[in-house]
Amino acid sequence: MIRLYRNTDQKAVMSIWLQANLKAHSFISADYWQSHYEEVAKMLSSAELLVAENDGRICGFIGMYNEMIAGLFVDEHYRGKGIGKMLLDTVKQMNSQLHLQVYKKNKQALHFYQRESFSIEKEQQDAASGEIEYVMKWVKKKL
Repeated sequence: MIRLYRNTDQKAVMSIWLQANLKAHSFISADYWQSHYEEVAKMLSSAELLVAENDGRICGFIGMYNEMIAGLFVDEHYRGKGIGKMLLDTVKQMNSQLHLQVYKKNKQALHFYQRESFSIEKEQQDAASGEIEYVMKWVKKKL
């Protein structure tokens, strides 16, 4: 089930955020993610967040700022089960276009977004991590 984020979800969401970033971005030090933990936790209240819930347990979430996907994260125990696609499909229904940034070295996420009809708009260096990232865009097809 996809639903809106509640403040009581913060602990579970942040656990998924940290675990997913550490696993997907092994090319960035763990200290980097841990040092941003509190900052991200504070930003949750100002973002538009949807969570995926399975049997009362949060198994993934997507964060939005207008048409920008700030992050899409799925608990490692639920990966490959369509949770990420379900979250992405939900925000696709609500928007005519979407933008996101993904690290070039995060091949799994890059392939996922390309499979979901996102195209690379440009390549740039992420100022915070120093890593190269792609800016990607999806546009809803007109019927």
